[in-house]
Amino acid sequence: MALQFEARKVAMKQDRNGYILTLCMHPDEVPEEILRDFVGARYACAMVRIQDDESPTPYVNRVQKAGMLCRNPAFQEFIANCLNHSSIDEAEAAEWLCKQCGITSRSELNGNIKAQALFDGMILDFQNWSSNADSF
Repeated sequence: MALQFEARKVAMKQDRNGYILTLCMHPDEVPEEILRDFVGARYACAMVRIQDDESPTPYVNRVQKAGMLCRNPAFQEFIANCLNHSSIDEAEAAEWLCKQCGITSRSELNGNIKAQALFDGMILDFQNWSSNADSF
C-alpha cells in the first residue's frame, strides 16, 4: 500500500551523498507509518506538483522527446530540408539537434533552461513545417 500525503518543498541542499529535499507536512497529513519508521528507512517516491486548481502539473520529458524525434523520419526530413541535404540519419539528426540547442548531449535538456527554450522553439518550427508539408 502506498502512503499519500500533501507536502510543501521548504529546502533543498546537497551533500556528498546527493541532494537532500526537505518537505513540510501538516500534522494531520503525516502518515503514522512515516513517524514509526527509523531514520534512514528507504522509500520509493512518486511526486506531482499541484496547481492552484488542485490538478497535477504535466511534465515534459524533453530528453525522451528529443530521442524519439531524432528517430522520426519526418523530423529527419525536416532537418535535411533545413540543411539542403537529400537525407540524414538518426545520428546526424541528434548532432544537428544538439548543435541547434547549444549542447553536447541530449541529456543536457534536463536542466539547461536556455537549451529547453531553443528545443521548444525547434519543435514549433518542425510542427509548422510538417503542417505545411502535409498540404502539398
